[in-house]
Amino acid sequence: MEIILLANIDNLGSFGNVVKVADGYARNYLFPKGLALKASAKNKKQAESRRRQIELQAGKEKLKIEEFASLLVKTPCTIKKQVGENERLFGSVTAMDIVKSLKEEGVELDKKTIILKEPLKALGIYNVPIKLSAEVTVELKVWVVKD
Repeated sequence: MEIILLANIDNLGSFGNVVKVADGYARNYLFPKGLALKASAKNKKQAESRRRQIELQAGKEKLKIEEFASLLVKTPCTIKKQVGENERLFGSVTAMDIVKSLKEEGVELDKKTIILKEPLKALGIYNVPIKLSAEVTVELKVWVVKD
């Protein structure tokens, strides 16, 4: 059976693709979950208009994310920690510490967006990548200073 996909499905295709699948797979899984429509001229037009709406919305969201990214890059992020011998920190700076510092500056951010391969364990200036979306990743300068 030929169907039009209404969502990206692994190993099958992406939104708007016309693909052939087994009848039972289409009737029992894809149609009830709203993931596909039967391939007809009417449904193709409907899928095309829905695709255009999704692209417009995605474009607007990307602009908002880029605007937030430019604000984020300009925001100072200074974290004060106690240090011991050889300027080593007691503990370390984690993603949660960065989120708290940004919150004090008025910027809300989810800790899952901060990409720290390992916690920061020394004083200094670090460039920490923050993944805001699949296409937008920015570098945030984080200053770790002694308290």
